Amino acid sequence: MSTANDPFILYEKNQRVVTLTLNNPERMNAIGSLAHCAELVDAIERANGDQGVSVIIITGAGNAFCAGGNVKTMLDCNPEGVGRQATPAQTRNNYRNGIQRIPLALWNVEVPVIAAVNGAAIGAGCDLACMADIRIASENARFAESFLKVGLIPGDGGAWFLPRVVGFSKAAELTFTGDMLDAQQALACGLVSSVVPADQLLAEAQTLAARIAANPPTALRLSKRLLRESHHSRLPELLEMSAALQALVHETEDHAEAVQAFIEKRKPVFKGE
Repeated sequence: MSTANDPFILYEKNQRVVTLTLNNPERMNAIGSLAHCAELVDAIERANGDQGVSVIIITGAGNAFCAGGNVKTMLDCNPEGVGRQATPAQTRNNYRNGIQRIPLALWNVEVPVIAAVNGAAIGAGCDLACMADIRIASENARFAESFLKVGLIPGDGGAWFLPRVVGFSKAAELTFTGDMLDAQQALACGLVSSVVPADQLLAEAQTLAARIAANPPTALRLSKRLLRESHHSRLPELLEMSAALQALVHETEDHAEAVQAFIEKRKPVFKGE
């Protein structure tokens, strides 16, 4: 279990970019306890609630992104762990109150989220990457929707996220086989948007985050909201929301600054107002 001196999540803010690092490299950053889930959710909500944040990067310490759950403890009935409990009802509540809080927290994030996948993203780790808006992989990254390999199903929302990332057919193949993909295979099926040398991964993610964060903060957050709403909205409904949100951003000082800077051929200075 993480302590104040050895947290599971490292939180670092640099200008308008927050980097969250899963910090248990000895266990490949596995999410093995309710405390781990709570730490990650708390960090996500902290960043989301900070109006001075425009982008979140999620990555892993050491050689892994996230190995999912802790296989060695999966058969235990530990009330502080993630997974099986004394009764099916208790197990169901464990998922609801533990690992399922993570997809809900990430779904509610208003700013773009980048997963910088530095190594193995297995099971819940693969799903965690899919919960981000953008995925960048190092050459050492590998991915597997491997729940069936240990006799389980995606209990963390992976069956919702993965098809939206790679399409239903590929998601079905990955789920039903549990096959491992290397970085180039992940790129080929659209699981990641780019593959970079391992020693350049975080720098590439930070460069992308800076390009995103250079845009007007309010319009950026509302653009993400529209993309999220498009998952389940009919076109007329999305157009109506687009018109309403556009009416709001037309009145912002940042919109006026962006237009004026374009006309004057200078770099804009945005204040989030």
